[in-house]
Amino acid sequence: MIPRYSRPEMTAIWTPETRFRIWFEIEAHAASAMAQLGVIPAAAAQVIWDKGSKAVFDTQRIDEIEAVTKHDVIAFLTHLAEHVGADARFVHQGMTSSDVLDTCLNVQLVRAADILIAGVDRLLAALKTRAFEHKNTVTIGRSHGIHAEPTTFGVKLAFAHAEFQRARERLVAARREVATCAISGAVGTFANIDPRVEVYVAEKLGLEAEPVSTQVIPRDRHAMYFATLGVVASSIERLATEIRHLQRTEVLEAEEFFSAGQKGSSAMPHKRNPVLTENLVGLARMVRSYAMPAMENVALWHERDISHSSVERMIGPDATVTLDFALARLAGVIEKLVIYPEAMKRNLDKLGGLHNSQRVLLALTQAGASREEAYAMVQRNAMKTWETGADFLTELKADKDVTAKVPVAALEEMFDLGYHLKHVDTIFTRVFGTA
Repeated sequence: MIPRYSRPEMTAIWTPETRFRIWFEIEAHAASAMAQLGVIPAAAAQVIWDKGSKAVFDTQRIDEIEAVTKHDVIAFLTHLAEHVGADARFVHQGMTSSDVLDTCLNVQLVRAADILIAGVDRLLAALKTRAFEHKNTVTIGRSHGIHAEPTTFGVKLAFAHAEFQRARERLVAARREVATCAISGAVGTFANIDPRVEVYVAEKLGLEAEPVSTQVIPRDRHAMYFATLGVVASSIERLATEIRHLQRTEVLEAEEFFSAGQKGSSAMPHKRNPVLTENLVGLARMVRSYAMPAMENVALWHERDISHSSVERMIGPDATVTLDFALARLAGVIEKLVIYPEAMKRNLDKLGGLHNSQRVLLALTQAGASREEAYAMVQRNAMKTWETGADFLTELKADKDVTAKVPVAALEEMFDLGYHLKHVDTIFTRVFGTA
């Protein structure tokens, strides 16, 4: 985790202190369940809770023990025993390290998912506000980066809102998929621990009992989780790239907010660069890169190995922290995005009305021309406009082949901008439930 791209709430999930506290809760809940089943004394379970809850786990002390044991869970249990005393012998009864490690990881991933979902909610709110603000702000739509037909800036943002609504649904599904608990002992057979302990611990931690864990929780769950983060990151990159294009000097239809005192270049004082959205593109690349090792973690040897462990120690914090930061940054960009309707109209008019070419094409076919004939008539006039800057409507009205099929008055009506925008309300109703 890099502090520059981290936020405290998400970072806190991945600290050693949080991890050890979750480990303790797993062990203590298991002890409570075993006490209820008569496996360990109820008094011992209470002592474990009382003393462990008050304990401040010393990460340095745990590291010192691990330097000798070469085993992190044993090091923690040894340190826990220093707090609990003699009743610590009832801790970890019939359990294995993966019961603690895997359940803890899933608790952390669930907590991270909750923060990410909240981050998407903030972004959705910003997109909705700005979409309605610019619902009727006309702009040119582009395909291949080239002028196509008119749309509105509100529709652009509605498109993004729909995309991030899907992102939210995927995060909710990923959270649900990873929210499982394994307290099943060596090779997952419950030989030395009652399955009811697992159910109890799962309920206390807000998880579901893993149907079959083979000692480790199956990593296809985690692969789906991190793949989902990668897809969300890709959506962030798509919107960030759109904003970067719109901020180019030759376009300048929208730009990132430029605060007082901000500097764009060490050499050129005039610069106002899209640094936030450029940063978001880079962060998205990093989040996506964590999906592949998560997928490679699925194939473990037999009932378990730990080839996945080192991977998850890195990608768990890094992917969630980075995506959390990116969502917050993108929401801020949208909330403060500076939008230039006049520039949008100016750019729309640059090609002399060429954005009406399809409407003329369709009118010619409806008037009896074959599609090939109609296309040729429209294109030859469009190319004059493209190459010389002539007015498209003027060229069409001067073309006798065109006017023989479509009267001049009808051609003029085809250059009504409102024609392209008549279903904006329909789009908004589909996306937001209201226009």
